[in-house]
Amino acid sequence: MSGSTKIMAVITVCVLVITTAYTVALGSNGWLWFGLVVLTLVTIGVAATNTGTGPGAGGRPGRT
Repeated sequence: MSGSTKIMAVITVCVLVITTAYTVALGSNGWLWFGLVVLTLVTIGVAATNTGTGPGAGGRPGRT
């Protein structure tokens, strides 16, 4: 994982904690959970895109 992907994952976890605390304290808000789901999907997409890039990352031999 690159540095930016790690930062995005940390932010996603922090948003999960904040959203959960908000829900416990003040009640559920669907938009907060929707936003968290979108952020999580984007984070997964970025992590999947960054995985396997760079030299020696696999793929077909002889291809550049």
